[in-house]
Amino acid sequence: MRQRSAVNHAVNHAVIPASDTTAGRGDVDEGPHPGTDALLQQLQRAPVPRHIAIIMDGNGRWARERHMPRPFGHRAGMKAVRAVVEASIAAGVEWLSLFAFSQENWQRPQPEISALMSLLEEYINSELRELREQGVRIRVHGDLSRLNGAAARAVERAVAETAHCTRLGLNLFISYGGRAELVRAMRAMAADVHAGVLHPDQIDEHAIRARLYTLDCPDPDLLIRTSGEQRLSNFMLWQVAYAELYISGVLWPDFDRMALFEAILDFQRRDRRFGRVDT
Repeated sequence: MRQRSAVNHAVNHAVIPASDTTAGRGDVDEGPHPGTDALLQQLQRAPVPRHIAIIMDGNGRWARERHMPRPFGHRAGMKAVRAVVEASIAAGVEWLSLFAFSQENWQRPQPEISALMSLLEEYINSELRELREQGVRIRVHGDLSRLNGAAARAVERAVAETAHCTRLGLNLFISYGGRAELVRAMRAMAADVHAGVLHPDQIDEHAIRARLYTLDCPDPDLLIRTSGEQRLSNFMLWQVAYAELYISGVLWPDFDRMALFEAILDFQRRDRRFGRVDT
């Protein structure tokens, strides 16, 4: 208990210099963005991805480079979430999916898990009003039964208070695993077949999609992974089948407005054929 309290106290009272969280690449405040406005104008000349998914990676390394505990990096990553949400709205993205906490992450040391749950609650409490005013609808996906009481209540409040928003759909994946999501969908179909609601011949891609967490939003067009790692990490395995992959060497706390715009511009230069050939 003392160790957990000490970590939480250090993280909650840490002062993160602006230069560390933005790496000199701009800020996340509203208003003019001299370093990125030109990029925004450029990307608006072509269709932007409707749905962007991001595997947020690199918080631990970011903290280690500064000789700080891992939870310090998670706190810094909260600023990157704000920057990416604001940049997505500015670019006209309709859906943004963020991989915040995997099922496998429950195996991490308890003090780090405790700090992460506290940060989740803090993020919602501090950002909810602004997200609601910006028209951001929050949805949270995963095995939420494992969240502690305070975190679970914060999640329920965020979902309820933004249910009417339509400008940006923000999917937060917490206690989530792609394989577990597919198992959940298979079990739901098996139950429907057993109940006579679904015939085995009716099982197709549409039937599976209708039982996924993301049933009412389009599949991601662009999947971004930060920190240079090149793996899916069990994230949205069904939905990213045709997503364009973009690997960024930037650690998540340093991933900002400019980094997102650069990823979108790279996406716009690609030729998406979905198995077809040019004629």
